[in-house]
Amino acid sequence: MIKTAIVILNWNGIGFLKKFLGNVIRYSADKETVVCVADNGSTDGSCEWLAENHKEVKLIRFEKNHGFAGGYSLALKQLEARYFVLLNSDIEVTDGWLTPLINFMDNNPDVASCQPKILSYNRRDHFEYAGAAGGFIDKFGYPLCRGRIINYVEKDNGQYDTQTDIFWSTGACMVVRADAWVKCNGFDPDFFAHMEEIDLCWRFHNAGYRVSFVPGSAVYHVGGGTLSYSSPFKTYLNFRNSLFILYKNLPADKLRSVLFKRKILDGAAAMFFLFKGQLRSVRSVWQAHIDFYIKIPQLKEKRAMIEKQFGNKPAALVLNKCIVFELYIKKHKTFTSLKTNI
Repeated sequence: MIKTAIVILNWNGIGFLKKFLGNVIRYSADKETVVCVADNGSTDGSCEWLAENHKEVKLIRFEKNHGFAGGYSLALKQLEARYFVLLNSDIEVTDGWLTPLINFMDNNPDVASCQPKILSYNRRDHFEYAGAAGGFIDKFGYPLCRGRIINYVEKDNGQYDTQTDIFWSTGACMVVRADAWVKCNGFDPDFFAHMEEIDLCWRFHNAGYRVSFVPGSAVYHVGGGTLSYSSPFKTYLNFRNSLFILYKNLPADKLRSVLFKRKILDGAAAMFFLFKGQLRSVRSVWQAHIDFYIKIPQLKEKRAMIEKQFGNKPAALVLNKCIVFELYIKKHKTFTSLKTNI
């Protein structure tokens, strides 16, 4: 069995493959590491280009787009490795990026997943939205990062250059212990895309694993390569999937009260979008809640399975704060200003 499989999920991303795949191969592939591209039904010639230019890359082809969650779930079933590295196609890696991550996993068998520092490809001295220096969630399920509070992204001044346990590791560049992935059932395909890694990391915590940030490694992320950060569909997925996460994973004594308060906050978000004239985003929030209610029967079954396997315990590293209040009322724009113990 190979030690490390780097898996790049591709959907019509031939431009990013041409730009970044060479560096992944150059700085990663060796006798213990293979590079794989899992193609989600691309129609832009990605597979043909790979076959012609990178025969050393293992190619897994799907006939249709299964989304981020479904695509990775299907692809990893076809691979055997000790570690999976889930790597976005729009990420630039540099020499030595992988070694600190794998060494950390080797030396910490209780860690299910870790991530490097995620910096912006276009503003290289700043963190990047999707992961920054490690992910957390607040008590209402809103995600944030060390280095990124909602849409405010910090400059990297070394303020987070310490190894730290985190709540979630970013799917943009996520090293996962294969047996932990299997034990905790991987990504939930119903998420399609966005926040499936947060859902999985919650199960990692409930199963007794740690999730960590490793500052000795850094990669550069373009961001929004497949779905723009301003896309109403992304807004829909983020609101819907966040509700999915809460329903599946919250302890029973918190579920009803947190969801009630969350509805109020999401309503306020919809009013904010309305005030800004972003009518498609208003519809996205509304549709997210409708589809959440439609999915409750299936979510109940998933919740019961999680309770049976792991128990819905109070999650470690959930911040006992409302990040919306912290940002917009208290004007706390950086993670350090939140004055947490992390």
